[in-house]
Amino acid sequence: MLLVSAILRLTLAAVLAVLVLPVAWVGVSAFRPRTEVAALPPRLLFTPTLENFVELFGRTDFALNTLNSLIVASGSTALGLALAIPATFAMSWHRMTWPATATLFARMAPGTLFLLPWFLMFTQAGLTGTHLALILTHAVITLPVAVWVLLPYFDAMPRELIESAQVDGATPVQALTRVAVPVVAPGIVVAAILCFVYSWNYFLFALVLSGFSSKTAIVASFNFIGEGVTNWGALMAAATVIAAPPLVLTILIQRRLVAGLASGAVKG
Repeated sequence: MLLVSAILRLTLAAVLAVLVLPVAWVGVSAFRPRTEVAALPPRLLFTPTLENFVELFGRTDFALNTLNSLIVASGSTALGLALAIPATFAMSWHRMTWPATATLFARMAPGTLFLLPWFLMFTQAGLTGTHLALILTHAVITLPVAVWVLLPYFDAMPRELIESAQVDGATPVQALTRVAVPVVAPGIVVAAILCFVYSWNYFLFALVLSGFSSKTAIVASFNFIGEGVTNWGALMAAATVIAAPPLVLTILIQRRLVAGLASGAVKG
């Protein structure tokens, strides 16, 4: 037993090291002097500095790019949830699974499959380079995620709640908004966080469909990688800024997941 426990602990430590060390290294490198970020061998002792962040926000439009990412991720998350909540409620109520599978196929398809049709369509509509184009395209990412996260929550909801509301004269919309949504609220929170993280980190659509005024942070970070020259200090600072929201939301989602599962167990 002691040997098995030791092996499990070593395996866990190795997995954590692989996952955590690169993220920690990026965060630490963001505060290194620019000339020491890519130094070989790396220097473990250094004087922390904010010069990389000063360059990032003072000499570039990265603050605007971060705001663009926030607008696109928030908008696509809101759109995905607005479509997914009533759709998933209908799927669960009528015991249909094929629409959820259809949304999953759209998520599994390579993004390049959509790029040319979308580019031509948005160009004709005059929407290329706008936030709206990115929000609409990122909804292809957020909608399937929201549907598959919410479906178990709606399936676990007692049907008697909706039937009682219908007996009392509630319309389908009222039954959804006043009865179902409060019951599955923990699932909506989880879905919202996951949708936001997926949209925030998505690169391909923003690379092709964004313009100067709508360029997202993850696309703008590649401006620090040049042909033969890379501004490692600014790149590490940009990576730290980009990684911060998903990391914070990941910490928050752990508590929400536990609360949601415990709530579902009590209802069951």
